[in-house]
Amino acid sequence: MPDYVPPDGPVAEGAFRYRPIEGVPTSTAAFVGATHAAPTSPRPEPVTSVADFERRYGDGRDLVYADGTRTPAFMWHAARAFFANGGRRLYVARAWRDDGLPLTPEDLSAALEPLDRVDEIAIVAAPGATAGYEKDPKAAAARVRTLLAHAARVRRFAVIDSGDDQPPGGVEGMRASFDSAYGALYYPWVRMADPTTGREVVVPPSGFVCGVYARVDSNRGVWKAPANEALVMAVGLERDIPATDLARLTEAHVNCLRHVRGKGLLVWGARTLSSDPEWKYVNVRRLLLFVESSLSHGTNWAIFEPNGEPLWASVRRAAEDFLVTQWRAGALAGSRPDEAFFVRCDRTTMTQNDLDNGRLICLVGVAPVRPAEFVIFRIGQWTLDRRS
Repeated sequence: MPDYVPPDGPVAEGAFRYRPIEGVPTSTAAFVGATHAAPTSPRPEPVTSVADFERRYGDGRDLVYADGTRTPAFMWHAARAFFANGGRRLYVARAWRDDGLPLTPEDLSAALEPLDRVDEIAIVAAPGATAGYEKDPKAAAARVRTLLAHAARVRRFAVIDSGDDQPPGGVEGMRASFDSAYGALYYPWVRMADPTTGREVVVPPSGFVCGVYARVDSNRGVWKAPANEALVMAVGLERDIPATDLARLTEAHVNCLRHVRGKGLLVWGARTLSSDPEWKYVNVRRLLLFVESSLSHGTNWAIFEPNGEPLWASVRRAAEDFLVTQWRAGALAGSRPDEAFFVRCDRTTMTQNDLDNGRLICLVGVAPVRPAEFVIFRIGQWTLDRRS
């Protein structure tokens, strides 16, 4: 057998190259609650329009239970509001009781479980879960905690509804029951036209708010506070909030919906349910979730590569290039990249034990831009006889 003769030309060798990191979706939502029907396929699939929702989950007729109890189709109304306000992709988790009793935390957890592994979901809500809050606050609060726990566990953000027909003092008490950087509370409920009856119906605000999140993400970016934004399809609020109550509720981290002269019905507030000042704002928490998830998913190429300086340098460069892009878009503070973020991936971030056990550890710090909640003018009087 003749010796193997290589092809003409030099044989080039080179180190592996990283893949640029792409931002993960931030506006895909998931709603959990009661619907008329459920899809036949167990595999979660998104709906992209109201008509798509109706084909799989039913229409807007009242839900009628075996004991004769009737409730509005809150999930359908929420889907309408979501798509009208800018939402594009929505997953639905059907939670249903054959007896008409309120959903339990276990019901919600079981319904949400199939969505745990759907990576694109970034926002979750449970339209209708807080109906009747004032009648049974303990049970309703347990449902809210279940949704907040889900959001924290799978790194999503929860939009929490106030109870229906709650006075300002009632929603303040409700807010005091929770402390989480993974959710925000909105008040009050919203009036919208019901095309099935021709009458107005009062619905939870979460469908509108999730749509607003999606619209702001698309138009400005996840780092923009989702506030001072119009509620499309809303025709009114369940109650108007006096200015004195508005200030108090904002300070208590209740995000109010209000009518602003000349601008209509707006989301007025962007605070989380956290008592930690570092996680005070919705956009800061959602930005960090976006960065965290994007970096995690975008560096999967590094798995099983040799864990040494060439790999560390490639990971640093990939992360830095991604964060420079976010800084240029306005997501991060600072006049220069080194004021906006840092990335470390070297011997200072990993011990020999980490290396021996195949762990690559990268430390990233970012300086998010925080919203201007108040615009303050200091006005003085300038008299005619004042000398320059």
